[in-house]
Amino acid sequence: MTDALYIHVPFCRKKCGYCDFLSFTGKSEEEIGKYVEYLKREINLYPDIEYDTVYFGGGTPSILKVEHFYSILGSIKLSKGAEVTVEINPATVDYEKLHSLREVGVNRLSIGVQSFDDERLEVLGRIHSSLEAIQAFNDARMAGFDNISLDLIFATPGQTMDELDTDLQVLKELSPEHISIYSLIWEEGTKFWDLLEDRKLSICDEELEEKMYTYIIEKLSDFGYVHYEVSNFSKPGMESRHNSKYWLNEEYVGVGVGASGYIDGVRYRNFDELEAYYGRIDSGKPPVMEMECLDEKMVAEYSCILGLRLLNTGIMPKEKKQSEKCAELAEQGYLEKKAGGEYILSRKGLFFANDVFEQFID
Repeated sequence: MTDALYIHVPFCRKKCGYCDFLSFTGKSEEEIGKYVEYLKREINLYPDIEYDTVYFGGGTPSILKVEHFYSILGSIKLSKGAEVTVEINPATVDYEKLHSLREVGVNRLSIGVQSFDDERLEVLGRIHSSLEAIQAFNDARMAGFDNISLDLIFATPGQTMDELDTDLQVLKELSPEHISIYSLIWEEGTKFWDLLEDRKLSICDEELEEKMYTYIIEKLSDFGYVHYEVSNFSKPGMESRHNSKYWLNEEYVGVGVGASGYIDGVRYRNFDELEAYYGRIDSGKPPVMEMECLDEKMVAEYSCILGLRLLNTGIMPKEKKQSEKCAELAEQGYLEKKAGGEYILSRKGLFFANDVFEQFID
């Protein structure tokens, strides 16, 4: 059943140095308004679905006007109690905008804080300050949001354990319902990659990164958060419903330039150039650039790779080959077998998660 909708908003005020997501800067309000109209047209190309979750990702979705969100949400069917998430940059919102977003049906925020240290934010190229991040969170609370996720990045150039501890202590004080915390990934083609090659930035030492990740897990657990996915923590019962659908390998509609989706056994990706995206929709066709039709074997592989990210449920091997691979990885200490027969990542496996996932691809 397809009941999830991902909406990609590719506009930003400024491109962060580490970011390799599809995004554009310097676009006019007219261009952004045009894009919103094409988003609605693309959504209408898909079946009349009642959505259980909607997720506005980017880019910086919060640079859209409130009327844009109202227009998009008004064009789709939502189930009762649907989870509607918008990614927020603290520098693009105030109390009035957040209150209006709540009024038009947004009920979950993902705030891209990345750090509560201003020097660290400057290194990352963020356009907000630590105080602005805290203000955005407090404004969201006053606006009525009771489901807020905060995003942070660790193992950034020059970061110390003391700085990480400060970030975690601020998280404890704010007490969001959900926390996503990722180690910095160096992607070719980004400004950070160029600075790395020019030796103006350096990669965090692997031992320090592992120490940081261990500390994060221990501290957030002490604060009462459940480590339910490799990079995600939540208060009990406050897991991201939308993202959990990805990890459970459930189907979803993805719209917007460069967006990915998974419908009727087919994974697809949209055109990543605006004019090509607009042109396909003008022709009455979904703006799909790439498609991958999954057979049973590929579905099983995806299910294993994605399912192992969920630390409380893991995977139940359905084939002999999967069972043998799980048993082998458990013997090596990368997986643990639960009483019901499910396999989950061990603490050791968490630090080599990508290597473990690759074991399930032929």
